[in-house]
Amino acid sequence: MSDAKKEAQMRARRDHTLKVIKGAKPGVPGRASQRRIVPRQFPRPVEPIEDLLKRLDQEPVEDPADVADPASGDDLASADSSPEEASDARRTGERATSSTRRRSLVVLLVAVLAATVAAGGVTGHRWYLDRATDQARQQALAAAKQASVNFVSVSAASVDRDIQRITAGATGDFKDEFTRGQSQVRAAVVENKVDSRGTVLRAGLVSGDRRRAVVLVAVDATVKNVKAPEGRPSHYRIQLDIVHDTASGRWLVSRLQFVG
Repeated sequence: MSDAKKEAQMRARRDHTLKVIKGAKPGVPGRASQRRIVPRQFPRPVEPIEDLLKRLDQEPVEDPADVADPASGDDLASADSSPEEASDARRTGERATSSTRRRSLVVLLVAVLAATVAAGGVTGHRWYLDRATDQARQQALAAAKQASVNFVSVSAASVDRDIQRITAGATGDFKDEFTRGQSQVRAAVVENKVDSRGTVLRAGLVSGDRRRAVVLVAVDATVKNVKAPEGRPSHYRIQLDIVHDTASGRWLVSRLQFVG
């Protein structure tokens, strides 16, 4: 074969190879052929896989307890600090814990004291109200006794003072009624030469608070008049409604009635 023919064949092979690489389908001019998938060979491992697995199985396994906890301050201190620094860190932590406990105790103590003060305030206020009520009842009882004595103690020699004393200790309906009839009372006392003196035997509180009370009083009296110049004993049971007058601070009779 001549050299020219060999060269022509070699040129034809190169053209064919270029067409295959570029995607041209052999035998069909101008038409791209399907891309060929050329498998790649991965490099062989330096160490056989069986030997690698065997070596990994023979390596010692770390104990989880020996692995330092990243969140642990003691391990960090021991790993990155000197023994003195680690000791200082521990003392700092202990002081912080002690300070936290002290703050907690202070907060608890304040809460207990606040509750004690509140309970003491409620108890003190209740005690004050109870004492004020008891004191008001005693004052009402004393006022009812005196009003009963004033009412039955009337004399012709001192009738004007006696009537004035009864009026001064009255209020409301009782004062209005007694004021309307005081002229008749005065005339009867003077005409019959009445001289009556009374004393309280017993007295009891029916009901009462700091503003009003109902009191029952038993009174004995010796009554002298023109028909009984030596005097005769009389016994009365009187019920009085007493109210506290805020302006004067006195207990006044708002109603008086004989009950036996």
